[in-house]
Amino acid sequence: MKKKILSVLMCAAMAVSLMACGGSSDKTSNSGAATSEGGAAESSELKIGLVTDVGGVNDQSFNQSAWKGLQDAEKDFGVTVNYLESKTDSDYNANIESFIDEDYDLIICVGYMLADATRTAAEANPDVKFAIIDDATNADLDNVTCLTFKAEQSSYLVGYVAGLTTQKNNVGIVLGMASETMHGFGYGYVAGVLDANPDCKVQQINANTFSDSAVGKTSANTMITNGADIIFQAAGATGIGVIEACNEAGPGIYAIGVDQDQAYLAPDSVLTSAMKSVDVSVYDTVENLVNGTLEGGNVVYDLASNGVNIAPTQDLLTDDVIAAVEDVKAKIISGEIQVPATKADFEAKYGDVYELD
Repeated sequence: MKKKILSVLMCAAMAVSLMACGGSSDKTSNSGAATSEGGAAESSELKIGLVTDVGGVNDQSFNQSAWKGLQDAEKDFGVTVNYLESKTDSDYNANIESFIDEDYDLIICVGYMLADATRTAAEANPDVKFAIIDDATNADLDNVTCLTFKAEQSSYLVGYVAGLTTQKNNVGIVLGMASETMHGFGYGYVAGVLDANPDCKVQQINANTFSDSAVGKTSANTMITNGADIIFQAAGATGIGVIEACNEAGPGIYAIGVDQDQAYLAPDSVLTSAMKSVDVSVYDTVENLVNGTLEGGNVVYDLASNGVNIAPTQDLLTDDVIAAVEDVKAKIISGEIQVPATKADFEAKYGDVYELD
């Protein structure tokens, strides 16, 4: 039954993707486009474009969350919104340039992998406003708003859950890419596991892709074969394969989702998720644009501001685990627990056990 649930959901997601691309009416490029047409959009002259990374707008993760935030802003503010999907890295510059050519007022780039393309475009077009998710390297530019998250905090919480819940003292993490941004997920998760359960083994794999669910599934199956019963994925669309593998493995094997509450993908297999409010950050950015208060710099979303958190879906967690997580959450917010966000901070407490940097 679990396999059927996930299969149906993934097919539905593909169907949505096809309909979205097929329904494009005001934008085309080498990578395809779609426009969301709300009733209030005609009342505004503001146009906001979203450029995805290679995970695509229906990655069930942060690209999809960003698009949701933009759609919410469309409904509330009457702006015109649109997205362009990047199929490969080479699409980033072309997609951004397409929005510039059509006089978009704000271009939102999803993911640190677009950092170089964003800088090139922003420096060449100082009158165009940009925002970029998960990147702070462009914060020095007046026309770029960087939207970053304390991902290590939410990852620590789900790592703590994994450490308390594992029955085999063996858990795993599949990372989409080895980078400074992604290591935040890794440091937080491993730290959370070890603080909750110092004797727990943490298997670690860098999938080196955000867009290949087959690689995610193979990685998870390898970990399951080697004894893991809980696997956290911070890997975009690749992570969907991790969830599928855990779902197919049967009772007692769990996945942990990322970026949004992914329990709906496999209700019996997704233990919890490490959330970051990408949709809220996009919505806030559009609201500031509408109000004329959008500025450059780095806007940081953390646990204290509810910018990151553990998922509200906690049906598979015991009351004791939920209580322990709430206690840890309060200690992070108060500063009593300092979650490591860098290699130096991590190794100062845990030693050389992180294998992905």
